[in-house]
Amino acid sequence: MNTKMNEDLADKALAKTQFLNWGLTDYQEAWDKQEALLNSTVAIKTENRINGTHKLTPNYLIFCEHPHVYTLGKSGHQENLLLDEQGLKQKQATYHKINRGGDITYHGPGQIVGYPILDLENFFTDIHLYLRTLEEAVILTLKDYGIEAGRYPGYTGVWLDADNEKARKICAMGVRCSRWVTMHGFAFNVNVDLDYFKNIVPCGIDDKAVTSLEKELGYTLNMLEVENKLKNHIATLFKMELI
Repeated sequence: MNTKMNEDLADKALAKTQFLNWGLTDYQEAWDKQEALLNSTVAIKTENRINGTHKLTPNYLIFCEHPHVYTLGKSGHQENLLLDEQGLKQKQATYHKINRGGDITYHGPGQIVGYPILDLENFFTDIHLYLRTLEEAVILTLKDYGIEAGRYPGYTGVWLDADNEKARKICAMGVRCSRWVTMHGFAFNVNVDLDYFKNIVPCGIDDKAVTSLEKELGYTLNMLEVENKLKNHIATLFKMELI
């Protein structure tokens, strides 16, 4: 991130944020739970606006994994899913059209899916900065493992070798924001089965590869170790007090 972004974050006091790990969770169940948390936060903000009150809004950082699932964002294209209903059954995968930004992506075991449900008015009201900060947390986590990562111009997410023909994506992002309250988030490929990405045009990009931390390092990672590193980088960059 640039110096201006760092200065903007440095001016903020620590924002209390509840960390939750939902473990392996059905995608629809996780989506419903996110919606409930977002709606309850928006309701507090609405009450404050109507009544002139100043109730504090909660913030949540949620990690989980999902059974095999493909999700299509509101700006996505159905044809980027290369499986029909029978193919989905054979892969033991489900499919959901959802209300985040972005195109199609895959979630599955071995992938850290992060759902920050944050009132950005407790942090900064800048969606661009929000996405760049999430990306930075993943970039720093990869650096902990000796991997240099960065951004691909014009796209969200985190990439390796983004400046040449070997560009490959290791973390996808897609968010929704309502009254400055966020939901959905990122999917960081750690030990995930990359074969499942062959059944889609990932994020609508048909000429770039997808990779994982396991593939890059050549060994299976301890998921909890990676989660802890990532969680701590997110907390530091956003100036969160995790509770």
